[in-house]
Amino acid sequence: MSDILMPKATAVWLVDNTSLSFEQIADFCGLHPLEVRGIADGEVARDIRGADPIGNGQLTREELDKAQGNPDYRMKAQVSRHAELLKPAKKAPRYTPVSRRQDRPDAIAWFLRHHPEVTDAQISKILGTTKATIEQVRARTHWNAANIKPVDPVTLGLVGQLELDSLVKKAAEKKAKDDAKRGIVPEDPTLRPASEGGQFEPEVEEEEEDFRAPRGDIKAEDVFGKSSGYVDEEDED
Repeated sequence: MSDILMPKATAVWLVDNTSLSFEQIADFCGLHPLEVRGIADGEVARDIRGADPIGNGQLTREELDKAQGNPDYRMKAQVSRHAELLKPAKKAPRYTPVSRRQDRPDAIAWFLRHHPEVTDAQISKILGTTKATIEQVRARTHWNAANIKPVDPVTLGLVGQLELDSLVKKAAEKKAKDDAKRGIVPEDPTLRPASEGGQFEPEVEEEEEDFRAPRGDIKAEDVFGKSSGYVDEEDED
């Protein structure tokens, strides 16, 4: 039996508009017979509007007539024409222009250097590359390894800034959860054990030594010289 859309709404319609048994309705809708009985008694799905399975293509009139004429007959559901529209659309693989494909190794190297918490699968998905290429860049076995240099993928035009920020944040949160499960406490780079740095001693600014001679020891002849014509008052006396 195919899974039908809106099973409870379909059961409501079948209870209200057909003479099917609770077992037949339950089998068709994938519900328990007691749940169908509760729908008939008004105890279950009170606010649910009935959905016609014939109108939406999940049941044919012939199947319904057979089931109403034979209590032992079990109806077979049709594939709804709306089922394909309700399926989540599969995201197409990321397309990278030919002119940008030679830049992907540089972007891979950037991820490996600056964000090692991002997994190879995440790098592969966001850059549209393969895990084999990522491993070649990591092991420096890539054919162009000599010219590969880490470059921000946003600068290269391979991803958007918001998309990159979201990926890095998600990877960091996952790494933090994994570390917490393993009992790993992240280290604070600003703190060091006392055994490494010794006892902390506050820095004391040294006072600058005043190399200036006392004012009374300086004479005019030391500054101007005796030939300058300056006459000291003491000499004049």
